[in-house]
Amino acid sequence: MVDSAVYRDGRRVASPATLADTFRQLREQPDGMAWIGLHRPTESELHSLAAEFNLHPLSIEDALEAHQRPKLERYGDTLFVVLRAARYLDAPEEVEFGELHVFVGPDFLITVRHGAAPDLSAVRRRMEAAPELLSLGPEAALYAILDAVVDGYAPVVAGVQNDMDEIETEVFSGDPEVSRRIYELSREMVEFQRATRPLVGMLHGLMAGFAKYGTDEELQRYLRDVADHVTHTSERVDGFRQALTEILTVNATLVSQQQNAEMRALAEAGFEQNEEIKKISSWAAILFAPTLVGTIYGMNFETMPELHWAAGYPFAILLMAVVCTSLYIIFKKRDWL
Repeated sequence: MVDSAVYRDGRRVASPATLADTFRQLREQPDGMAWIGLHRPTESELHSLAAEFNLHPLSIEDALEAHQRPKLERYGDTLFVVLRAARYLDAPEEVEFGELHVFVGPDFLITVRHGAAPDLSAVRRRMEAAPELLSLGPEAALYAILDAVVDGYAPVVAGVQNDMDEIETEVFSGDPEVSRRIYELSREMVEFQRATRPLVGMLHGLMAGFAKYGTDEELQRYLRDVADHVTHTSERVDGFRQALTEILTVNATLVSQQQNAEMRALAEAGFEQNEEIKKISSWAAILFAPTLVGTIYGMNFETMPELHWAAGYPFAILLMAVVCTSLYIIFKKRDWL
């Protein structure tokens, strides 16, 4: 248990140290309201709350397991609200999500937090500083929690927008790591969308319930303002997802163009090397012809009739010249030289 308090007319009248003391002091305050804050509670703590406030078993099961999508459920005179809070971490440049379960009854509000966000102690201090608002009952505390969760989305949106700007710069600068960053941010935006999109319908349903049960008009106006902020955030998140899809497409196109340019450069280099090999091979063939003739007539066998010709030497020279010239003409026509 993080904090527990009993309020009357919007002012704290008791700060019990245990759940049992909270139950007892709430009974002693006929017009009081208990606000109990829990962080990753044990199963026995939740079952104790369920027995005292008649909480539905399904809502207790959800609060124990966590990993729920945002939703609003009514069990008799108790509301069960699941929220997904978010905060932007500057150092790793990533979004961290938390989960918050809220039980709202006629004279109590119970928060079950899974994760670091949101900071409910700040919400409690804000409400205690405005007793006229807190005196409106548990619905006022629920509004404050919703407002804190939604306000917490604004720094996340700003951080993501900064990441998007950096990614666009990296894409056009050819950073090889940008594809991974786009993928990771896309996954975060999927989670962010799951946190914000259901909240729009939830708040409209909650506003309808506030109107139906005659909740204070001022509180209804506050809730409508929260709903407007959620709608705006949800639209921004949808825009981020669409922009990331487009950036990923552009990045894939640029990577493909870069690969094509590299392949073209390799092909050109291979072509140039092939041309050089052709020239070297052509000259080697040309030089090989006189070497072959000279080698044959340099064997000095006595039975070789050409060795005794008077025209043997001029004939060998002429043969070398004819062969070399012929090879040169052939290779020149084929553009090897």
